[in-house]
Amino acid sequence: MTDDKLTATPGQTVGPFYGYAMPFPGDNELVPPGKNGAVQLHGYVYDGAGAPIPDAILEIWQPDGNGTVPRRSGSLRRDGFTFTGFGRNEVDPQGRFVFSTVDPGPTEAGKASFISVVIFARGLLNRLFTRIYLPEDAEALAADPLLASLDPAERDRLIATREADGSLRFDIRLQGEDETPFLRFPGHED
Repeated sequence: MTDDKLTATPGQTVGPFYGYAMPFPGDNELVPPGKNGAVQLHGYVYDGAGAPIPDAILEIWQPDGNGTVPRRSGSLRRDGFTFTGFGRNEVDPQGRFVFSTVDPGPTEAGKASFISVVIFARGLLNRLFTRIYLPEDAEALAADPLLASLDPAERDRLIATREADGSLRFDIRLQGEDETPFLRFPGHED
């Protein structure tokens, strides 16, 4: 067969996800709920029309409260006291996700604290990457190179809201006017 007869293999979207394939016990609890210092990170995943996506999966990676990035093997380990910095959560039928975690500390003095997020959802050809910044340190947020590279509206869409109960609220919009800014990394294909 000659090259002019070959056609590209069509792409396939991520998902659908089935309950037996990816979850593990306590996958969304980086720390046990109610533990001293535990904070709830929650929000919704929306499509371009503003409808909730009922079958997305989110993964988060983050440093601990002191800014230390866990370097131990066994990121899926859940023993109630070892902080691994990794969590995974399937959204519920209303598109809501919830993690029990800690506020991450800055990895370097003066740096903004953030949580790295990976989104898998139907209709995506590949996973998406973004960040959730903590709202408290305005000076560190203003100095952050990524946030400084964005226009103010995009910047605001990467900063969580601290709610009255101490939890963090962060909604993810996959498309549209208020789309969450997504990141591209070397070696990551579109």
